[in-house]
Amino acid sequence: MDLNTITEVVRPRTRADLLSWQAGDAWLAGGTWLFSEPQAQLSRLIDLSDLAWPALTASTDGLSIAATCSVAELDALQCPADWIAAPLIDQCCRAFLASFKIWKTATVGGNLCMSLPAGPMISLLAALEGVCTIWKSDGSEQRIAVADFVTGNNSNVLAPGDLLRQIDIPLTALKRRTAFRQIALTPVGRSGALVIGTMGRDGDLLLTVTASTVRPLPLRFAAMPDAALLRATIQRDIPDVLYHDDLHGKPAWRKAMTLRLAEEIRSELADGARP
Repeated sequence: MDLNTITEVVRPRTRADLLSWQAGDAWLAGGTWLFSEPQAQLSRLIDLSDLAWPALTASTDGLSIAATCSVAELDALQCPADWIAAPLIDQCCRAFLASFKIWKTATVGGNLCMSLPAGPMISLLAALEGVCTIWKSDGSEQRIAVADFVTGNNSNVLAPGDLLRQIDIPLTALKRRTAFRQIALTPVGRSGALVIGTMGRDGDLLLTVTASTVRPLPLRFAAMPDAALLRATIQRDIPDVLYHDDLHGKPAWRKAMTLRLAEEIRSELADGARP
């Protein structure tokens, strides 16, 4: 869609080139949502492409993902053999309600910044204990866990002029065993519940609930819980008010599916841990 209110497009090459934020500005990365509907409030786009951030950087500390990394680039990543959590990348990329054409343009950071409950990059990066680096409009930086970055349906911690720079995934998270469950009301519909479990060598469990709730909710257990403890913890730590309500699923159904998928994940990981 043409944005006929735009009067200027600027293309900074470094952080120093970033202009003072003003009313009517918008960051442009993939633009798959930006150009999908009228944006009458906008007058200037700040195109991030010339910043030329490396899409993916693997190191001994883990994986750094630029906010401008496309979904297609992330999906194509060849991971080391000992990153046993790597299948989650493929699973979450395919949880998108999007075609391969969108994959080539849509960005990981854009999915986080939209902050929709069913955002699969939110699911992936929260489950892998990702940490966001934010370039603040005052020139400082902020680091915050992905699980805390998203604060609600279509809301997050970004203030006007703040820019999501990257997401860092620690190596320890990439070496955890994983289990993935997703459900939607229709075969190719938006996720109604997406639950991911990761287990460490010591048998601890991190269960990350997304899509069914308005924001990602990580639940940690020092040891693998039994079915009763898992159910009780979900019911205690996820109040009904946090279950999302829209045409893709009512709260009562989303809660029931969360409990069901969580138990499937617990059972899968617990069975794999037994000799």
